[in-house]
Order: sequence, then structure tokens, then C-alpha cells
Amino acid sequence: MARIAVIGAGMGAMAAAARLAVAGHQVAVYERGRTHGGGVGRFERDGFAFDTGPGLLHLPAVYRDLFVKTGKETLEQCVELTQVDPASRHLFADGTDVLLPNASRAGVVRALDDAFGAGAGERWSDLVNRAREAWDATRRPLLEEPLRADWRALGRDPYPAPARRGISGWLRRDGGRPATLADVARRELKDPRAAALLESHALAHSLDPRTAPAGAAVLPYLEQTFGTWYARGGMRALADALYERCRARKVRFGFGAEVVGILEKDGRAAGVELADGSVAEADAVVAGIAPALLPALLGGAEPWRDGDVRPVGDPATGAGAGGGAAGRLTVFLALRGARPRDAVHRTVVHTPDREAELAAVFGEVGDGSGTREPCPRPTVTVLRPDDPTTRPDEDHEAVTLTATVAPHGPVDWIDGPAAEQDADRLVAAAEAAIPGLRDRLLWQEVRTPADTAADTAAPGGAVPGPALAGADGRFLRPANLTRLPGLYLAGGWAHPGGGLAHAGMSGAMVAGLIVDGADWRGSQ
Repeated sequence: MARIAVIGAGMGAMAAAARLAVAGHQVAVYERGRTHGGGVGRFERDGFAFDTGPGLLHLPAVYRDLFVKTGKETLEQCVELTQVDPASRHLFADGTDVLLPNASRAGVVRALDDAFGAGAGERWSDLVNRAREAWDATRRPLLEEPLRADWRALGRDPYPAPARRGISGWLRRDGGRPATLADVARRELKDPRAAALLESHALAHSLDPRTAPAGAAVLPYLEQTFGTWYARGGMRALADALYERCRARKVRFGFGAEVVGILEKDGRAAGVELADGSVAEADAVVAGIAPALLPALLGGAEPWRDGDVRPVGDPATGAGAGGGAAGRLTVFLALRGARPRDAVHRTVVHTPDREAELAAVFGEVGDGSGTREPCPRPTVTVLRPDDPTTRPDEDHEAVTLTATVAPHGPVDWIDGPAAEQDADRLVAAAEAAIPGLRDRLLWQEVRTPADTAADTAAPGGAVPGPALAGADGRFLRPANLTRLPGLYLAGGWAHPGGGLAHAGMSGAMVAGLIVDGADWRGSQ
């Protein structure tokens, strides 16, 4: 039995802790905050409740496997999961209104044909089929196996070229550069609304479609194939269930326990030093924090070796990090009046000015600008769960608005009036999805990337995007193994990247590496 010290109580860290405890190890989690879950938090006020992190789950099989492997109760016995149908509604500036069914390829084709014209559904279906090929080619090495020394093979974009044009015509941009998701959207979908639909999947995952590789098309493929799910009580209910599973497996948690150093002995990680001066010795350390923060815990030493994937960007702000430099601006709305029976759980209100939005969030491509102006009308996601636990009674409704924004640093999110002004932009956009919204508003609460940074210690409050193949590896995350034996990385800032499912996968990888050794190649 080994002693394992886990830094942070985020989803990836807890996923690793539960699996390691079941394997017979003594696991202790040290969390600087007051609660578990990392970015999967909960805000409550006056009987209303809101998720502070992701509001929906994709690839629930990751957590089904976790719960099967760590106890008798299945995921569904611990969390009430339901499929969201329709999966989403999309509203465009020209008045186009599209309802996309959940996990129905034929239904999506019909909906797009009806909204965008004959042939739009087939073009979308062809793109999703190619995305499936990219998924099949990279699923195991990218999402189910630890990142290896030969990771450069994942630098090649797996997205295949349409047969009618050939690779050179479709997968290369002018100047010989690899194609991006924006190139694919423009060339294969034709209709700018369909292109905006594709690009909105990237934006929701903190990705700039102008620089994300073509293989980012796997994101809508995953959602369309495996469905969109909601947990009664919100995604916080999933975090609570995982926390309770850890406790049932005798994982010890210390809250308000900030780790200020990682101990080394005989060339190995040997425990952690806490802010109160105490030391917790361990045989292995799992770091569930952003890798960019690790050198400070290692006396200035970097935890990666020459040739390893390294975190990219400014560790103070998160700016410039490939695959996840954006943050979230969130507005919680407490509304009087019942939720209409025909209300859609998720509505995406698209920006009328795509270029202005992308420049505001990511800057102009290639200019390295650190100054960004907010977009006057950003793309806003409106979440209206039909969940009694989110509201005081049936005569009220809890609504969450989110927009992808630049992280703290380029924009000063500590400036309260400026944040409120941006929040008003989200509310104005959301009126397209909720007519009469302002007349129903009791109060609103605003959360910015500065709040995210305070809660999670994520650099600049940025939200990590999922790992992607292509772009010469710029959208990969640091490996779970480090140059220091006994030190492992878990969570959204490590391989295989951000998102609830990816964080759960990282926990499985770390547990496999500790239990079975560095040669572990993933679950068969």
C-alpha cells in the first residue's frame, strides 16, 4: 500500500483518488479552497441554484466506468441523469431558428435542410462522417492512453479530405499551412449559418476556430453521437457523487490546505509541504492543478523533460495557451414566472459579427495583441433546466447565461462596472431566446474569469480546452508523467485536456500509471 498525496479536489484529481483508493492505496487530498469539485461549483441564493462551471455532460460513459470500477452503486444510482432533447436551439441574427434533436443523425439532417435549405443537412452529415474517421483514428492514443515520448505523431491532423477534392485542395490553406476548423466550415458547409454552428462548438470549448485544427470537428461529432446529458441538481450533483464515492473508499480530504511545495527525496517526489508549515510525506504526488503553477512548488524546477509537451502561454494570465486561453463570463438570472413547458434546455444565440467576437476573445490572428475590446453582441448560451432543485417553487425560473471571453489580463475583470456592462450585453442577447426577459428579472449575479481564478487558481481564470490532434501538437496538454519520478499530473490542464469527460479520463490514466507502472498503455 502506497501513500498518495493529491493536490486539489477537482474532478480529475478526485477521479484518480477514487481509483487509487480502490487499488488499496492510502490517499489524502489537499485542497486550498473550502470545497471539492474545482470548477464544478454551485451558487445559491434565495432558493435559486446555479452551476458555476459546465452545465451539461457529454460522454457519460467515462463516469459510468469510474463508478463501476470504484463501488457497487452505478452512476445512475448516485446521480439522476437525463438526456436533453432537443439537444440545442440555435438562433441567428437573420431570424433563422434551428432545433437540433439529441443523438439523432437523421433528425439533424432534416432540421438543417429545413432551416438552411436543401443539401445543408447532407453537407453537415458528410462533415460529421469525416469527423468520425478522425475520432476513430485518435480516440485511443489521444483520450485513452497516456501521452508518450512519441507524441509528435499526434501533431498530424487526422481529419480526412473529401475524396472529390483531394488533400492538397482541402486540408491545406493558402501558403501551405494546415487547414483550420474555420477553413473546413467555409469550404465544406458553404452556408455562413452552418459554419457558425460548427464554429460555436469550438468557441464553447475555449478554442479559436481560426487556429484550431480541422480535427476539432470531432467536437460536434461527439455531441451528436453520444448525446447531451443533464444531472438533476446540476453538474454539481456529479461532483458531489464523486466526492462521496471517494469518502466511501476512505480517501481523506483536507480543505483550506494549500500546498506550497512538493518534496523531493532520492530523486523522487516524496510528499507535500502545506502553507501552515506542516509536511505530508507520500510515495507519490498527484497534481490536479495547472502545470504552469508547478515550478513554484518545485523550487523553480520544471516538471517536464526536453521534448515533452509544455504548457503554452503566460502562467499569470493564461493568455496565449493553445486550446484553452479563453475564460467564461456567466450571468445567473432569478426570474419570476414559471418556466414555459415548451422551453428548450439549451439555446445558443449567435453573434451577428463573428470576426468581432473572435478578435475580442482571442485577438487578431498572429498579432500577439494583449489589448482586446469586448464584443458588442457575443454568442450567448442560455441554459433553462427543467429542474425543481434550481428554483424556490414552480412560479420561478433559474436561467444561466454564458459567453466565452478573454481571460483576466487582456481584460480587467476586477472592474465591477465594466463586468456589469458586459453582463448587460449577455442579457440583451438572451432576450431573443426568452421574450420579456427583463420584465421577469428579480436579480442577477455576475461571475467573471477573475472569480474563476479565485475559486480554482486557474491562470487568469482561463478554461482549459480538450486536447486535439493536429497543428503540430499545439493543442496537446502536458503528459501525466513528469520528469520527476512519483509526480503525476491530472485534471483539465493535463493530458487529455479540459471538460468533464476529459478530466475523468485523466484520472483514469494517472491511476493506471501509478498502479501498473510507467509502461501502462491504457484500459483494454
